[in-house]
Amino acid sequence: MYIKPKVDLSDNEQEEVADKEVFERKNYIVDPGQAPMRIDKWLNDKLINITRTRVQNMIDAGLVTVDDKTVKSSYKIKPLDKILVYSFLCPEETKVQPEPIPLNIAYEDNDVIVVNKPANMVVHPGLGNFSGTLLNGIVYYLQQKQIACDEDALPRHGLVHRIDKNTTGLLVIGKNVETVLHLSKQFFNHTITRRYVALVWGDVQQNEGTIISNIGRDQRFRKLFTTYPVDSGIGKYAVTHYKVLERFYYVTLVECKLETGRTHQIRVHLKHFGHTLFNDIEYGGNRILKGTIFPKYRSFVDNCFEMCPRSALHAQVLGFNTPTKNDILIKSELPQDMSTVIEKWRNYIKSVAKG
Repeated sequence: MYIKPKVDLSDNEQEEVADKEVFERKNYIVDPGQAPMRIDKWLNDKLINITRTRVQNMIDAGLVTVDDKTVKSSYKIKPLDKILVYSFLCPEETKVQPEPIPLNIAYEDNDVIVVNKPANMVVHPGLGNFSGTLLNGIVYYLQQKQIACDEDALPRHGLVHRIDKNTTGLLVIGKNVETVLHLSKQFFNHTITRRYVALVWGDVQQNEGTIISNIGRDQRFRKLFTTYPVDSGIGKYAVTHYKVLERFYYVTLVECKLETGRTHQIRVHLKHFGHTLFNDIEYGGNRILKGTIFPKYRSFVDNCFEMCPRSALHAQVLGFNTPTKNDILIKSELPQDMSTVIEKWRNYIKSVAKG
């Protein structure tokens, strides 16, 4: 199913970044008059705020190609060489204070940590959130294991993606430079497996489908995002695949598989699709959008909002590979607030069916 797009950050924009890409791709063509020079030195002069050691690590990880082929740091560039570089976007804040924050670790090996993030936790320090974030806890945890985790030793402190403050679920952190670069390349190329479970307003008609649009900032409400036509030149191309898991007449439980990772992607695509995320305050899901007008029903929904006082969205499945392992696929259980509300809807529908 193709949903044709149309033109239609709350407390802190930093809090609301969902799976935001931390990598970008840069293309260079060497000048015709360029003298032979080691590629690591040449790139060190081109890239801003990056050490030569970091450049060499990127080259070793295969994140630099010349004419579509990987090279070594000792490669001497030639005139008209076509150089492609995957490089880190600058984080908003690189000074992270270690804090002993409890972590729910779903998986760990020598290369990665996969954390099951709780609701109401910001992933990365930023304006208004310099402490108490997941990354503060990660840096402390790595230091306790005597793993070097400063910006020079571990780019972005191992962070390769983020999810919303109020979204629960799986997030992977790299423990070494090679793994961080390896994972980031997978995120950039959209080869990471990411599946979310969402409770949405309304009865989703088709059992599965795909929503495609560009996603960019809303031109009126700059803290929010919205959809734009793919050919509009506004925003970034975004693809979300969905599948119905269970129907409750007035709300539907769906699985969303991300092909891209844009800011607020699932929330924006679901709203555009006509099925706003349940209790998503920023996008209007904290109002009764489907159902009856009877006080008993309103009381039931209000009780659901109290039980799950956040957007009903959980990052349940995360799949990737590391430099030392072929494939890793991790699944987490639904958090209690979501599972309680889902069971409450099941019981409500049963009672309605009985009359």
